[in-house]
Amino acid sequence: MRTLRSVSGRIADIFHRLRRDGRTALMPFITAGHPSRDATAAAIVGMHKAGAAIVELGIPFSDPIADGPVIAASMHQALQAGVTPSAALAMVAAARAHTDGGVIAMVSWSIVSRIGATTFLAEAAKSGLDGVILPDIDVADAGAVADVCDRHHLALGLLVAPGSSDDRIREIVRHCRQFVYLLARAGLTGEQSAAPEVEASVARLRKHTSLPIAAGFGISNAAHVSTVTASADGAIVGSAIVRRMESAEDPAAAAIHFTRELAAGLAQRPPIGQGSVPSQSA
Repeated sequence: MRTLRSVSGRIADIFHRLRRDGRTALMPFITAGHPSRDATAAAIVGMHKAGAAIVELGIPFSDPIADGPVIAASMHQALQAGVTPSAALAMVAAARAHTDGGVIAMVSWSIVSRIGATTFLAEAAKSGLDGVILPDIDVADAGAVADVCDRHHLALGLLVAPGSSDDRIREIVRHCRQFVYLLARAGLTGEQSAAPEVEASVARLRKHTSLPIAAGFGISNAAHVSTVTASADGAIVGSAIVRRMESAEDPAAAAIHFTRELAAGLAQRPPIGQGSVPSQSA
């Protein structure tokens, strides 16, 4: 059986260290090239220093998948500025020279398949990217992609919706590598006033996998992060950061400052060996 520690990769290593130390992961999202390419690389490096374990980088796409108006607008702006997938990977490479924190890309399967999964994932690994989230991939295509990710030690996060059947969950997590992406809410991304209720979804998902579970969609502040990481291994925050970067005179500084606020909300867990920590078999 595949286990978290039997898989080599930066994301697996990060989650293993966090579990060992009784900590959880903050995973802020930013859009590549928004509002500028320099701001993207600077934000990645600075957010790691401010408490982000893994930064999620959205690769601009003309028809964003499940993204609300804030992220959709940021992607449109980045595309208008000529940000391509290659340019996004160049931003990763620029940041990688200054950080050893995790970086994963949220990227449409249509982009990856157009370039060719083998080619894109090889270039991604070469740039210093640690994994991909493919929100719109058909599960039938995921097995071959997972094999390529394994060759390059890349994480592969596939989305599990709150209403997914047990059979659907089993099929999805079979192809996940190093972590699973749980949708904290149905619908589109965007800031929300109330924290999402993920405890039941996490408990249900843990019946099918003990890979780390990162929850995203509608997580907007430190209180939400605290609520989510009480049960999930990581919290993904997107629209709230993108909005702050859009309106800031110094976008990278705004992202870094807010990341520090969010990190203060991370829940603590019993370290491995000092309580009921999920087993690490997948």
